[in-house]
Amino acid sequence: MLNDVPPTSLLVTFIGLSAIIAIRYALISGLFYWLLWGRPADRVGAIKLMHGQPAPGAVGREIRWSLWSSFIYAAPAAIVIELWKLGGTAVYTDLDAHPLWYVPVSVFLYLFLHDTYFYWTHRAMHHRRLFPVVHRVHHESRPPTPWAAFSFHPWESVVGAIFLPLLALVLPIHVGAALFILTLMTLAAVLNHSGWEILPRWWLRAWPGRNLITAAHHDLHHRNPRTNYGLYFRWWDKWMGTDRMETEYAFLETNAAPSEDRAAS
Repeated sequence: MLNDVPPTSLLVTFIGLSAIIAIRYALISGLFYWLLWGRPADRVGAIKLMHGQPAPGAVGREIRWSLWSSFIYAAPAAIVIELWKLGGTAVYTDLDAHPLWYVPVSVFLYLFLHDTYFYWTHRAMHHRRLFPVVHRVHHESRPPTPWAAFSFHPWESVVGAIFLPLLALVLPIHVGAALFILTLMTLAAVLNHSGWEILPRWWLRAWPGRNLITAAHHDLHHRNPRTNYGLYFRWWDKWMGTDRMETEYAFLETNAAPSEDRAAS
């Protein structure tokens, strides 16, 4: 069926998607960079997770790599959109095609399967032979900023770009649910690389913070690359013994003073 896709239509879709992904990344990353890094620290109502400031030129480097990633993410997505026009995917628009309860179920399935794929590919990228070639670019962001959300070497971007489009070929999902997942993925990537924890301490201590990945959780991965490989959930890290969080931050201790909310240990 791929042979039936008009090359001109595919090119137009690719260019349009590249622009959408890059603009969405720029708007969300730019907003949170200004809110968290562009103002005096004492005016930011969040917890700074790592001491110091981004090195000179770090933000520009993150943006350049991220623009390359935007083009790479757009390529398989454009193919799926063109196949969808021909009826060659599992993406549907008619809510009557599946029970309504399947919509949230499909969102969870996509997130869990994506998280599973990400955990194991991410962990593989930390192998001593793969890390310098594939993943070192991303770890040059220290401390990470919101601009680091898409800051990947092209090889890493390829690995990250192919899974959801392939899943959309076989696992039914409503187009609205797919757009929700893509938006959530971008927002989570930006916030988890923001260098600041914007969620309140009570949230981090409760069930959501103990099971969902936040900036504080992922920031530890940028400090200790042998921990916290997950994308959305902490489950694979817990199952595989790579999860670190509660014992690493003074502000998560039950007797922590309110002033400790603004600074990591």
